[in-house]
Amino acid sequence: MSVDTSADPFTAHRNLLFTVAYELLGSAADAEDVVQDAWLKWDAVDQDEVHNPRAYLVRIVTRTALDHLRTVTRRREDYVGPWLPEPLVTSHDVAEDVELAESVSMAMLLVLETLTPTERAVFVLREVFGLDYDELADAVDKSQDAVRQIAHRARSHVTSRRPRVDVSRAETEDAVAAFRRALETGDLQALADTLAPDVVALADGGGVKQALPRPVRGAEKVAKLYLTGLTRFGDRLTFEPLELNGWPALLVRLDGEVDSVLAFAVLDGRITGLYGVRNPEKLSRLTGETVLSR
Repeated sequence: MSVDTSADPFTAHRNLLFTVAYELLGSAADAEDVVQDAWLKWDAVDQDEVHNPRAYLVRIVTRTALDHLRTVTRRREDYVGPWLPEPLVTSHDVAEDVELAESVSMAMLLVLETLTPTERAVFVLREVFGLDYDELADAVDKSQDAVRQIAHRARSHVTSRRPRVDVSRAETEDAVAAFRRALETGDLQALADTLAPDVVALADGGGVKQALPRPVRGAEKVAKLYLTGLTRFGDRLTFEPLELNGWPALLVRLDGEVDSVLAFAVLDGRITGLYGVRNPEKLSRLTGETVLSR
């Protein structure tokens, strides 16, 4: 996306800064707090002395996000049930940027949760935003040799958990559409056929809404789980397609009111990951698109 260089640097790069913070934290609310803190720090410096505003602002956001991440990591240890990232309604611009869409997918954000805070920052800034090693070193306050080692370790960690595989958008759309049709028709076999044998279903209720207390694995178990819920509520449940984190997803309504969202990971035409978010605190941004950029 183009940046209006005539605008105040913070305003010009705000979407980028939010995207960095969101990828480091997995929470739009926390990312907004970090961006606001960064603005206060930016406002307090002599901006005429800043030679590279973009790099300077990314450094501020990264360091602020790292401090925040260490705090929320401890908070998430006490979270009730599985923790999932806060889903964002995104535009087609995100979907068209393949690397950005992959980096903000629910599946990738969950992999990033397994990294240390510094590994996560180095991986995101290097692999997604293309920072040079000198900029990385400045952002995380490490030597260039150290960040090279961290980058290698983080890349290996991510690759072992989520190998890079080209998944076409059409393939994902077809899988999600087939899943939706099977739910709406109540066809157990058709639903199971949309799922990979080793599919994993996660659901986040945050202790506020009923959800899965632990992951459910296997096509048959996941298919039965979802059809049981459908049988319980019948026509009171509806499923609407929408774009979440750069990928096709479903908005679930109960009696016309937003109940949850379903995000998906797809490989070889079948769903390998199913991520349901019911926690009301994580559904507040579904009314409009969030602009992400890099």
